[in-house]
Amino acid sequence: MKCIVGLGNPGPRYARTRHNVGFMLADAFGRAHTASPLLHTDLFESYHCTAGGEEFALLLPMTYMNASGEAVLAFRARYDVTVSDLLVVYDDFQIPFGTLRLRPQGSDGGHNGLASVIECLQTVEVPRLRIGVGGSTMPAEHTHGSMADYVLSPFEPDEERLLPQLLTHAHDACIQWAAAGIGPAMSRFNRNFFSSASAE
Repeated sequence: MKCIVGLGNPGPRYARTRHNVGFMLADAFGRAHTASPLLHTDLFESYHCTAGGEEFALLLPMTYMNASGEAVLAFRARYDVTVSDLLVVYDDFQIPFGTLRLRPQGSDGGHNGLASVIECLQTVEVPRLRIGVGGSTMPAEHTHGSMADYVLSPFEPDEERLLPQLLTHAHDACIQWAAAGIGPAMSRFNRNFFSSASAE
């Protein structure tokens, strides 16, 4: 079974913010494949579906972003999912809106949710899908406070209009990752879908 871990914060206050694009992808994936509830605990909600001939679990940590790894650990204690069968999906303001970047491993890049997952799993070899949320309203100076406010803000109207398309591309990237591995998925999906620029 493959497991898509959508990172975000629970509750209506955060539902449509940039920081919750991981939740949005998991929700969109579940709707596309008529996911059914798997297990809900204080730490996470999870759902099950079949897509492209693969079984998927969709995991949404209910711990708030900074403790996402605790939810992943708790889920893995219940289900036999290897680290290589996890795909952590989260926002990245350092790449432009419309950009997807899959990677098989690496540092947390300053993202607190991924940092928690890496710390709890005790490995940087965590496959991940970053969804770019950098836009025209992003502060020029990337101070901690200004960027926290930015990722907790809603998408701009023009971004909101394109968001369903971006989530569809992210969904397709997840399917490709599960079916063919992260290498082929990177070759196909590591780019910006709304411009001629590719994602380096």
